Amino acid sequence: MGKIYYMMGKSSSGKDTLLRELRRALPELRAMTLYTTRPPRDGERNGVEYFFVSEDTLNAYGRQGRIIEERAYDTMHGIWRYATVDDGQVELREADYLVIGTLESYHRMREYYGEDNVRPIYIEVEDGERLTRALEREKGRKVPGYAELCRRYLADMVDYSEENLAKAGIGKRYLNYDRTRCLEEIIGEIQNGKL
Repeated sequence: MGKIYYMMGKSSSGKDTLLRELRRALPELRAMTLYTTRPPRDGERNGVEYFFVSEDTLNAYGRQGRIIEERAYDTMHGIWRYATVDDGQVELREADYLVIGTLESYHRMREYYGEDNVRPIYIEVEDGERLTRALEREKGRKVPGYAELCRRYLADMVDYSEENLAKAGIGKRYLNYDRTRCLEEIIGEIQNGKL
């Protein structure tokens, strides 16, 4: 039976970069693309980072009973929904997968696919460093979204509290101060069956 390696962490902890590098280093891990109603960010491509869909499309998946997990965020730009859809992407008898999501979605994925089949990869960076990274990233955007940055930062403090991490059974943290070292640690644990 295959595994779903589930990467998560607070915003600006480097998850997206690590995910891309892990996919290059371990091409045998298949992708599982999530769905969202939010607009793409600079450089994001439909079907790669997410499937960018309308509210109507996501609602249709819900009526069909195909949504595994869903969450909504009341952002500065309106409500953005994210969902994992049972759309035939995952076949655990055939492969292992690498996915990115939230702590909440991790819980639901474990309920759906089984605790033994969904393995956490929790990325951690000190909060001051995360805020610095987030601010630098926003400064580089065509239209910086500072209010949304602040909302996400504060929401992460609650969502990824020590209490919530403990409830999820997450003790291991992959510290992302040196990306190469963090990447090597994750790759080593996947390849050696420790994760």
